[in-house]
Amino acid sequence: MPSETAIAPPTSRIRHVATDRPWVWLTLGWRDMMANRAISLTIGAALVLFGWIISLLLFELGIAWAILPATAGFFIVAPLLAAPLYATSRRMEAGLPSTLADAMAACRVSGSQIAMMGALLLLIHLFWIRVAGLLFALFFGIGFAPSLARLPMAMLQSESLLPFLVVGTGFGFALAAMAFALAAVSLPMLVDREISFLEAATVSIQAVMENWRAMTLWAGLIVLLTGLALVPFFLGLVVVMPLVGHATWHAYRDLVAR
Repeated sequence: MPSETAIAPPTSRIRHVATDRPWVWLTLGWRDMMANRAISLTIGAALVLFGWIISLLLFELGIAWAILPATAGFFIVAPLLAAPLYATSRRMEAGLPSTLADAMAACRVSGSQIAMMGALLLLIHLFWIRVAGLLFALFFGIGFAPSLARLPMAMLQSESLLPFLVVGTGFGFALAAMAFALAAVSLPMLVDREISFLEAATVSIQAVMENWRAMTLWAGLIVLLTGLALVPFFLGLVVVMPLVGHATWHAYRDLVAR
């Protein structure tokens, strides 16, 4: 039996898991995704479409540079978008069949709390986009506005690129780490239990701190898989998004005990 440390809320405890446990979560996530292909791939495809719409909107507004930070912000808000996947894995664990309607209905049990957690993650995302815009203007100048086709080369030719990447990556890493700690298990927990989003966030932060080695590997795997999925203009998210979503449910079940 894994050792356990009592935390708030009193009915929840954090389990300690092996450092390589994230590989098991991915394996179980793949199993759930294959067993619920229609739901999983529909949600993944919807996310890809959403990414295309946002990118097109930013391009039409003449702020093509914002596509990169907006895309990077996906790591912050993705746990919220995966809520129906947590519900699907939960039903599968209970031996119940699932439809997309079932998954969406299950999320309504703690809908207000999920919405508040989503609002918090969205605020972090919007703050990151604002910071990225300020950094872009600071390092490249307000008048730096090449077309989308010329933007990568124009940035590569600029002496400001390296300091921009260093500072921007630092800010982005800090915000992403904060969002990861808040959402690592809180959203699947809200799908599973009727608790407040503050309680769920507290549990999530302590789960990450108590299992920092395993969660560092888990965060790295998420970044790697999602980064590769984003390269072909978001298309890889059709598979990676549901895979990570289902796996996150199993991370929650491993890390948090009643």
